Amino acid sequence: MKYFTFEELTRSETAKARGIDNSPTPEIKANLEMLVDKVLDPLRERWGAPIIVTSGYRCPSLNKAVGGAKSSQHMKGEAADIKAKSGCRSDNIRLFKLIKSAGLPFDQLIDEKNYSWIHVSYGPRQRRQILHL
Repeated sequence: MKYFTFEELTRSETAKARGIDNSPTPEIKANLEMLVDKVLDPLRERWGAPIIVTSGYRCPSLNKAVGGAKSSQHMKGEAADIKAKSGCRSDNIRLFKLIKSAGLPFDQLIDEKNYSWIHVSYGPRQRRQILHL
């Protein structure tokens, strides 16, 4: 984990405000480490600039509190919502295209709300599924 920390992958203002313990188990930490090692760190190397994690691991109660999908990979530590440091839509589009074309072993790549952020996951299925929500 060269560019990302467990702290930023588990940080949540919602959890803090609601007193939700969002501490990952050892299994979740291992999944987060794989996500970073296989997707996020190589992406950061190719991008050449910081990438912001807006949501990483979410325990089930936090996932429910933020309206996450019942089967969200965030609850397994397999997904992160990210954006370019600028937060600019055009930069998020470029980041999305880079993930898509870089040959990274993602499971899902989702353009969320017209590139407001990008959901990317890494897990055993390796579907390379690309969605626009």
